[in-house]
Amino acid sequence: MWRDIFIIFLVIQPLHTVQALSLAKRDRAAVVALDVSRNHVSDPVARDIRRKRSSTVSQTLNNEETLYYCNITLGTPAQSLRLTLDTGSSDLWCNTPNSTLCSSKSDQCASAGTYDPTSSSSYKYLSSNFNISYVDGTGAAGDYVTDTLTIAGATVSSFQFGVGYSSSSNVGVLGIGYTSDEFQVSRDGEAAYANLPLELVNRGLINSNAYSLWLNDLDSNTGSILFGGVDSGKYIGELKTLPIQKEYGDYAEFLIIMTGVALQTNSGDHSYSSDELPATVLLDSGTSLTYLPDNIVKDIYNDLGVVYESSTGTGYVPCSMMNENINITYTFTSPSIPVGISELVVEDGSGLTFNDGTPVCVFGIAPAGDSTATLGDTFLRSAYVVYDLANNEISLAPTRFNSTEENILEITNGISAVPGATAVANPVTTAATGTGAVWTVSATSVTSASKSGTSRSMVSHVPGHFALGAAGAGLLLALYSYRY
Repeated sequence: MWRDIFIIFLVIQPLHTVQALSLAKRDRAAVVALDVSRNHVSDPVARDIRRKRSSTVSQTLNNEETLYYCNITLGTPAQSLRLTLDTGSSDLWCNTPNSTLCSSKSDQCASAGTYDPTSSSSYKYLSSNFNISYVDGTGAAGDYVTDTLTIAGATVSSFQFGVGYSSSSNVGVLGIGYTSDEFQVSRDGEAAYANLPLELVNRGLINSNAYSLWLNDLDSNTGSILFGGVDSGKYIGELKTLPIQKEYGDYAEFLIIMTGVALQTNSGDHSYSSDELPATVLLDSGTSLTYLPDNIVKDIYNDLGVVYESSTGTGYVPCSMMNENINITYTFTSPSIPVGISELVVEDGSGLTFNDGTPVCVFGIAPAGDSTATLGDTFLRSAYVVYDLANNEISLAPTRFNSTEENILEITNGISAVPGATAVANPVTTAATGTGAVWTVSATSVTSASKSGTSRSMVSHVPGHFALGAAGAGLLLALYSYRY
């Protein structure tokens, strides 16, 4: 699921439930390292809704505010593309230049690039069954094909992916989740094919179906993903390993159990209690924001004075809040990941202001409603995450922001402990069944956490419904004032 993507560097490490896989450092580790870059998204909540659905290879990720991209080539001769990186889906798909979207405007798909099968001598048609869609009706449809893929210097021939002849996004997706979540498996009931992480194992480029992700902070332009290895220079302390939770009896998504959420401010600490904890949460690099159980979000909003606008499902705060001494800490039995407020105050480029002229930013936490709680990029930037698909485990540690230190360790198939990584003792594996929050329009004001101390009425929300009373309507008039 890619609600919104931030560009980062990924590193992967497979671990066993009790014993971690061994990591070996070699002069030339079997790893694939992929750089990623971040791209800006003007409405991250709307995009997130669309996305509900050595053996190391290292790749740099490009970070342009709210989406993470990586560069690959397809075909012979090579055709360059930029794709969004998504741990919440499993297919790679791209646009073709004569698709309905890309042919409608000459520059519609120019920035991300397209793939033309007719220009590749190594292209092979498989079927016309590719059809991926999202809850708002957007998606892509076309063919499954094979061709030569090159990523971070690693070349994979006869690689299967989807070609979108009809799509509603000008940027394709590089899905790196479980093969059980591939479109032809989840929708058509067909056998899985080897997607990118598994194919890197099959070709001997990495040793294990695992990778690690390092997004770096919100101000950084790049991060990275490391297939088949970890970089101990990119996290603080030790990695703690948790079991991934099954979904309908199968491993399909990166679900773990979150046991606590706490707020730290200059006024003290506040641990939130809720009948919705412990909660099953999805780790998803394709989602821009973090979506938590409604009761917890309501309490956070009240404590910080977040203004909630129900018609868009977005929380708003003064942009100056990013300079406050505030942390929100997430706990997963024993590992805890602190997230600074500077990672949660997101400028969306809209130019919105409050009625007193204070610039408005999007708050990086929103209510999950009836959907699975999701830890998107506003959480993942603060965590170094190892996704071990081979052993169905996740390892976490607080990230080391802006680190220039590099210590890449290869993930092997051994069973000895990983340096700096240990299995969590007696991890919580059962989630609570909460009742959800009922938010009603409040006539009172909630004092903002901004230094100005300006009071602003809070727009309230009833999960699953959009209800806005007179107080809410007045707020919207103030909220949606533009600066010219």
